[in-house]
Amino acid sequence: MVCKRHVLCQIVIEVFSCVHAAKVGKTSLIMSLVSEEFPDEVPLRAEEITIPADVTPERVPTHIVDYSEAEQSDEQLYQEISKANVICIVYSVNNKKSIEKVTSHWIPLINDRTDKDSRVPLILVGNKSDLVEHSSMETILPIMNQYQDIETCVECSAKNLKNISELFYYAQKAVLHPTGPLYCPEEKELKSSCIKALTRIFKVSDLDNDGILNDNELNFFQRTCFNTPLAPQALEDVKNVVRRNMTDGVKDNGLTLKGFLFLHTLFIQRGRHETTWTVLRRFGYDDDLELTQEYLFPMIKIPPDCTTELNHNAYLFLQSVFDKHDKDRDCALSPEEVKDLFKVFPYMPWGPDVNNTVCTNDQGWITYQGYLSQWTLTTYLDVQRSLEYLGYLGYSIIYEQESQAAAITVTRNKRIDLQKKQTQRSVFRCNILGAQGSGKSGFLQAFLGRNLQQQRRIREDHKSFYAISTTYVYGQEKYLLLHEVMPDFDFLSEADLTCDVVCLVYDINNPRSFEYCAKVYKQYFIDSKTPCVVIAAKSDLHEVRQHYSLSPHEFCRKHKLHPPQPFTCNMTSAPNKDIYTRLTTMPPLPVCVFWCVLSLYGGENTHFCVSFHSHSRLRCMCACNRCTYCLCQNLLKLELLRSIKAQVCRVVFNRHMAQADLKNSTFWLRASVGATVFAVLGFAMYRALLKQR
Repeated sequence: MVCKRHVLCQIVIEVFSCVHAAKVGKTSLIMSLVSEEFPDEVPLRAEEITIPADVTPERVPTHIVDYSEAEQSDEQLYQEISKANVICIVYSVNNKKSIEKVTSHWIPLINDRTDKDSRVPLILVGNKSDLVEHSSMETILPIMNQYQDIETCVECSAKNLKNISELFYYAQKAVLHPTGPLYCPEEKELKSSCIKALTRIFKVSDLDNDGILNDNELNFFQRTCFNTPLAPQALEDVKNVVRRNMTDGVKDNGLTLKGFLFLHTLFIQRGRHETTWTVLRRFGYDDDLELTQEYLFPMIKIPPDCTTELNHNAYLFLQSVFDKHDKDRDCALSPEEVKDLFKVFPYMPWGPDVNNTVCTNDQGWITYQGYLSQWTLTTYLDVQRSLEYLGYLGYSIIYEQESQAAAITVTRNKRIDLQKKQTQRSVFRCNILGAQGSGKSGFLQAFLGRNLQQQRRIREDHKSFYAISTTYVYGQEKYLLLHEVMPDFDFLSEADLTCDVVCLVYDINNPRSFEYCAKVYKQYFIDSKTPCVVIAAKSDLHEVRQHYSLSPHEFCRKHKLHPPQPFTCNMTSAPNKDIYTRLTTMPPLPVCVFWCVLSLYGGENTHFCVSFHSHSRLRCMCACNRCTYCLCQNLLKLELLRSIKAQVCRVVFNRHMAQADLKNSTFWLRASVGATVFAVLGFAMYRALLKQR
C-alpha cells in the first residue's frame, strides 16, 4: 500500500556555497556518515552513494547525491532537483550569510523547479554545531513557519559525528512519513483530508457503532496497525492524556472520535507522524490520503462462463455490518440507518431504485434479506464494484485478510454444471423478455411480494430493471436474479442473452404481444441450451386470440416447451411464488424434471422471518416462535414424530435384514406406505400447529 517504500529514495543535499564563499561542510557530512569518522581531506564533491536498505532504520535504500556549485552547472542542479524525493539544505550555524541564503536563494530556486502540488520536502541542516555554544533554532523557526515544505531542522557536527545518522533518518522520514498532507502548522490542527481519513478509520474500528472505542476495540485497532496489543495500564495512560487535554475526548471509559483525532494531532506535534502514517497505510491510504487502487480493486481472475458470489465469511461480515447499524433491531434499515452505514463511503452507493430491487418491509425499508440480496446482486453483476464497497467497509482489515478478494467465490464453468446436472452455485439469473406493456415489470415486482396496487405507487424514476430474492430448492436457499431486458429485438446484446433461464412474457389481453416472444425465441434461443419458459401474464383479464400463425399453446408444443404458465399480480394479497421456485430449479436440471419440483410452502407462508444460506447457519431473525422456522423446529422436536422416524429407519436400514426380504416386492410396498403415512402425518401436524398460532 505504501507507494514509496519500494521506490529508490534519492536525497539531494543542496548548499548555499559558491566560489570564494566559506564552506558549510556538506561533503564532510556525507563522508562522515559513510566512514563514521571525520575526513582529513575533503573533496569539493562526494561521489554518489547508495545506502542499502538493511542498514537504515526505515529499511529503505537511500541514494545520496552531493552538489557543488564549483564543479556542476545549473542545468545539472535542476536535473537533480527533478529526481529528488527529499532535499537537504545545509548551512553553517556560525555563518549568518549561509542562513540568509537558505531563504534568498535555495528555497525559491527549488520551488521554481517543482510543481506547486507536488513540492519536494526540505530538511534544513545546521552543520558545525561544535564551533558554537548557542543554537541557531531561534533564527530557523521563523523560516520553518514561513515555508510549509520544510519538514524539520537538524543541528549536527560532521567533526564530532553529532546527529549525522539522525540527519539521514529524518530525510527518509520526510519521504515516507511527510507532515504536509496531515497537518497545518499555521493553524496547528489536522488538515481536512486527514480528518476525513481518520474519521473513516474510527468508524470502521468502532465495531458496535456506539461512537466510542472501548478497550477491546482499541486493542483490536492496536493489533491491526502495530501487531501488538496495549497493556491495560498503557490504555489507561492514553485515555488519561486525552482527559487532561479535552473534556469530551473520553466517554464511558472509551475514546470518542474527538479524542481519537486529538491523539493523532499530538503524535504529529511531537514528531511522531510515522505513527499516524502507519495507521493510514494499514487502512489503505496513499501519500495523498486517497485509498489506493490496489486496496480497493485487488486482482481477481474470472474465467469465461464463470460467475462471482460472496462466500461464507463475506456474508458473516455483512451480517455484522447490518447488525451494527440496525439500531432499533427491527431487521430492516431505515433511511437514516442506511446513511449511517454508508458514512465510510465517499459517495452514496445505493439509490432509490434499490428499494424496488430487493425485499422491503411495509414501510419501504430494506429488510435483512433484501440487504444481503443487494450485495449478492452487486457481486454477481459487477464484482469490482463489490470489492470496492467491501474495501470502504474494511473487510480485509476486520477479517484480517490480504484483500477483499478473499470474500469472493468464483464458480466453476456452467458447462460442467450442465454435464453433471448439478451445481454448487447459489445465484441464478433469469432474463425477462417481452413486448412493451406485456407485464415484465409486474413479474419482477411480484417476485418481491408486491401486488399490482403496490406496484402502482412506485415512481417512474425509482423503477429498477432488476429484482433479486431467495427461493428454496431441495431445502437450500438460492438467489434468483430477474433482469428485465428492454424490448429491442434488433439489438439484443450478449449480456441480454447470457443467463441461466429465459422467461418470455406476453399479455394474454393484447393480440400482438405473443408475436415478439415467438420471434425472439426463434432468432436467439431455438438452438440454445438455455431453458425457456413462456409466461401468460395478466391472466386475470380476458384472453384474446394472438395475431400469430400459431397460438401460444401450439407454439410451445411445436418447440417442446412447457405450456404457457398463467400469471397475475392483480390481487389483494401477495402474489404466489411457485413459478419463481420452478425457475430456480431449471438451470442445473433437465427440463423434463424441473416441473416435478414444487415448493413445500406457497403463498404467504413463503415470507419467512428466517434467513439462511447453503453456506451459513440457520438464523431466526424474529425469535417470535411463530414463523415457519420456529414452527418446524417445534414440529421436529415432538416425541411422536421422533418415534415414528426411528421406527421407519429401523425397518429400512436394519443391517440384519434378510436378503430375501430385500428382493420381496411386498417389503418395498410396506416401506412406501409407511413413508407416505409419515409425510401426511407430519404435514397434518404442521397445519394444525399453524392454525393454532
